[in-house]
Formats: sequence, C-alpha cells, structure tokens
Amino acid sequence: MTKGTISLIALVGIIFVILSSVFIVDEREKALVMQFGQIKSVKEEPGLSFKVPFVQEVVKYDARILPLDTVPTEVTPSDDRRLVVDAFARYRVKDVIQFRQAVGVGGLRAAEARLEGILNPVIREVLGSDGVTSNTILSADRAELMQRITTQARAKALPLGLEVVDVRLKQTNLPEQNLDATFSRMRAEREREAADEIARGEEAALRVRAQADRTVVELVSESQKTADVVRGEADARRNAIFAQAYGADEEFFEFRRSLDAYEKSIKGSNSTLVINPDSPFFDYLKSDLGAAAN
Repeated sequence: MTKGTISLIALVGIIFVILSSVFIVDEREKALVMQFGQIKSVKEEPGLSFKVPFVQEVVKYDARILPLDTVPTEVTPSDDRRLVVDAFARYRVKDVIQFRQAVGVGGLRAAEARLEGILNPVIREVLGSDGVTSNTILSADRAELMQRITTQARAKALPLGLEVVDVRLKQTNLPEQNLDATFSRMRAEREREAADEIARGEEAALRVRAQADRTVVELVSESQKTADVVRGEADARRNAIFAQAYGADEEFFEFRRSLDAYEKSIKGSNSTLVINPDSPFFDYLKSDLGAAAN
C-alpha cells in the first residue's frame, strides 16, 4: 500500500470522524446528547453542535405545539344525564431532561399515551363535579370548564416534562342507548309547552270575547237608552201638538179620534162588532145615518 493511499484513507477517516461529531439542531427541535444511556448535555438553541463520535448519540424531540385527540369519554354530570365527550389537547415538550427520564425511549408515542391517561380522568372529574349539569356543559359556561380542565391537566403533566397548552371539547353527545329516552322526554316537554300555550291562548280569547260581549251590551243599552229618551221626547212633542190641536177645535179632534177607532176596529178580515147601539162609539155614524135618512 502506497503512502498516498494511506494518506487518503487517513483523510477519509478524519472527515468521517469530524462529520460524526457534528450535528445540527433545527429551530423546531430540542436535542439531548446521550452517552451510554446517560444525558450529557441539552441543546435547545438552533445551530451547529458537537458530540464525541462513536461514544455519544443525539436524541431529538419536536419542540413545536403538538395536537392530541383523546378517546371519547363518558361523563356523568350532577343531573345524572350521561354524556359522551370528545376532546383534544395541545401540548409541547417543555423540559427535555424530565421528559426523557419520564418516558424513556418511548418518545412522543409513550408520552401521548401517558398524557391521555391524565386528560380523561381530569375531564370526568371536572365535568362530574357538583353544580356542573349537562346544560352547563352545553352552554357558554363550557369555556370556564375547559379552562379548569386545562389547569388541572397542566399541573399533572409537568412531571412528564410536558406543558399542556390548551384542552378543548370538540363534541358532546348523548350515549346511543339514551337517545330514544331523551328524544321522548324532549317531545313530551315540547308537547306540554304547546298545551300551556294553547291554554293561555284560549284564556286570552275568552277574556277578549267576554270584554267584547260586555262592550256590545253596554253599547246596545246606551243606544236603547238614547232611543227611549228620543222616543219619549217625540211622544211628548206629539202629545203637545195633539193637545194644542184639541184645544183649537175639540169637535174636529173628537171626530179624528173616532175615525182612527173605526179604522182599527174593522181592520182585517173580521168586521163584526158587538157593541150597544147607544154607545158613544157610534155617535158620528148615527149622525151620518140620520142625515142620510133625512
């Protein structure tokens, strides 16, 4: 082997050793330098770093905020109406040394399994606490509940070297076995509300109808009163005119009244009268008969 070949092999070996001792930390990563399973250094700043070749190794972890979808969890609020809650969390590796010591070589997969084991009990605990009903979970107050879940989960995840950034409730549904009973109860409540509205409407209609009937009676009574007053005034005026006419010519007035009596007595199909011939009723007829006889 020539000296040039040896030099080339030595140069390649040196380059390989140099390359084996250099590694790059991305701004989206955190790195641990491990030696025989022991942590020697932490590299969190992006850039070029060095390690002992062939002896030390580099383990990198994602430093970004990561999502985690939890398995749907069944909770029982204080009103005993069971719900199935589907939640998701966002987390990140905060302390890589603590994270490595907690999960070992399992990495993020093991960490997510541990984190889900924290989240599900916390969700059941918060949503099943006193004063939390299904209506509370389904209302705008769920934001405060999610904050409570986040706070408790964050505290329990710190020993894993993880920071829980946020926990959100994606869906809140009824268990399949409770849907029919819930729909029946909702239908019964709507029917009861409809019956109450109908009853209130009928009651209002009766009040309006009674008020209208009362108004009609009052208007008719007032009109009848006015008509009676007008009629009385007309009768009084008529009687006054009759009295004035009677005073002006008593004989003509008596003659006029007799004619009216004759007309009323023989009106209709029956014209037979049974009256004493000497009655004053026939005075004018007698005078007419006497004049005809002469």
